[in-house]
Amino acid sequence: MDNQNRRKRVKITISGRVQGVSFRAWTKRTAESMELTGWVRNLHNGDVEAVFEGPEDKVREMVEWCRKGPRLADVTGIQISEEAWRGEFRNFSIRF
Repeated sequence: MDNQNRRKRVKITISGRVQGVSFRAWTKRTAESMELTGWVRNLHNGDVEAVFEGPEDKVREMVEWCRKGPRLADVTGIQISEEAWRGEFRNFSIRF
């Protein structure tokens, strides 16, 4: 199976000025445009956490987008952990 068809799941935590800059809404729009599923949410410590599932190449591309974030964001760090593919999501959502 090539990278386009191989399914991947990652959980990421993004640090920096990532809350109050539309990071969640931007992530949702971007993930949906790439046909990824999963979720994004703010954490109490000021970070943003997200899970992406989909084709390996699209997940990798989304993670690279998150290294920059939306225009007003200032990403200073990103932690990435690969998880077992579950296929549990039907769409991409913002969690509260």
